[in-house]
Amino acid sequence: MMIRYLVILLLLIFSVSCTSPALANVCRHYNGHEICILSIKRSAKKYWEYRAAVSVDGVKTPVEIYNCHAKFKVNKDKTLTQFKENSPGEMICSFFQK
Repeated sequence: MMIRYLVILLLLIFSVSCTSPALANVCRHYNGHEICILSIKRSAKKYWEYRAAVSVDGVKTPVEIYNCHAKFKVNKDKTLTQFKENSPGEMICSFFQK
């Protein structure tokens, strides 16, 4: 009886201690900066759009919409910003191309 509880406890500890690969950050070095994708979700309706939170050199940004078709992002305050060379938007769009 005690062995059953011990096995269940060990399985519980093991399952909690393992990190899922889906939770790992994707980081790349671009133009001397480290850009990491902290979270990303693809739009079901507009497959060329991603909602993503990124960090640049450890500084986190809020979730913004990256439009890979027209090469711009929609900022938190609803303003548009064109992608710059070696920007997080360029990285997101190049990393997740088909």
